[in-house]
Amino acid sequence: MLKSLLVSIKLILSTSCLVLIPLSATANNIQNDLKMMTDEELSATNGQALLSMSYIDPNDGANNMRGKGVGFYKLGMEADIELNANIKHLQLGCGGINGAGGCDIDIENLSLSGMSDTREGRAGSSAKLTNPFLEFAVKNPTSASTREVVGLRLSAEKVLGLLTLGDENSDKPNGINSLSGYLKINPTQGMGYTNARSMTYADTGQTINGKVNARICVICIIAPTLTLDFKSDSYNLALQETTAPIQINGTTVSGTRMSSAQLTGVANINQLNFGGDLKANIQVLGVGLLNLQKEVSGNITGLKANITVDQNLGLIHKIPVNNPFSLSVQNSEIWWPNADVAAQQGWWMAFNDSINIGDVTPEKRIDITNDVLKQVVGPISDYISRNPPSCNALDCLFGDKLGVGNVHLPNTNVNFPLKDLQLKNQTFAPNCYGNLRFC
Repeated sequence: MLKSLLVSIKLILSTSCLVLIPLSATANNIQNDLKMMTDEELSATNGQALLSMSYIDPNDGANNMRGKGVGFYKLGMEADIELNANIKHLQLGCGGINGAGGCDIDIENLSLSGMSDTREGRAGSSAKLTNPFLEFAVKNPTSASTREVVGLRLSAEKVLGLLTLGDENSDKPNGINSLSGYLKINPTQGMGYTNARSMTYADTGQTINGKVNARICVICIIAPTLTLDFKSDSYNLALQETTAPIQINGTTVSGTRMSSAQLTGVANINQLNFGGDLKANIQVLGVGLLNLQKEVSGNITGLKANITVDQNLGLIHKIPVNNPFSLSVQNSEIWWPNADVAAQQGWWMAFNDSINIGDVTPEKRIDITNDVLKQVVGPISDYISRNPPSCNALDCLFGDKLGVGNVHLPNTNVNFPLKDLQLKNQTFAPNCYGNLRFC
């Protein structure tokens, strides 16, 4: 499991040695400018090393795995490193310890650059890695005969840049095929747009019940009214399109070989206008006496939706990074220093601080499903029963129109499941000059 990573480390160390060669080649020239210092002068001098090393003992209070016999050795670089990178296909931990038929991390067209929304800006900038380091998790570190390297982590105290995944923002998932790791997503918001549709008894299987106040006398000073009960199992109402501001809750995504994330939130559905045909049966003491056919109209306000989104990770393409980041591999669960959770066995990618995925406005309009409509019919019936519309007796019985008015449902929350939303905010510029999508 560690073989591929050790090869990469070897290349990095080889490159570092090449960087140091020119310094040694000029040592003779520098030596002539060096000055002798006493011990007192040396002790009074402050400086900063390029490389630093530290060790956390298995029983140290800073060790998240205290008492489990695992110590941590850290080799760090006290510097800012700039990096602009494109990786065509990053696959780690395929088969291996977590089973055949998949990869711990499988990401296509991964790009890391500076913060920019243009081709030229991305290709001409770099992400900044502050104090990068290499860390080893060693079991039984004080025993020469039983010590064992059980994990290896590449990390930085902070990474600032733009990470993009995939080649385009479309309704077809691309980029993240599977992910093992940990990230926290900040609360965010967007605007949902619903499609118009019809609502019939065949869609809901529920009757619309209610009351209507029939004014018996038009000229009377005090007009007596007769409250009529009605029941309808034959209606065809056209629901117009509307908007719904969306609030998505912050969430934590953590696990092995994940392909989707579960998001939750709420939407306040704006005024929903309706109109259409309704055949009603007038009820007296539960007995149907007269069938009426009406053209009804009105609107629904105050309706809220509890949103759950089963979101394919292949539809998340753009992650602004401004937090500690790490990539590790371990043969068992390891809780690395300063990590929020333990890394699971295999390969693991972690973002310690929460990230902002930005505006979650869906690119396409949202369909209102039959399951959602079934949750609305009952509250509509209850409202009309408690707040009956009024009409003249002759119009109630023989007229062809009935205005229901505003049906206000401030205490009604419907469950509104969504799946695989293409998000408007996830469009990104390629990290390439010219017209290439990926380079």
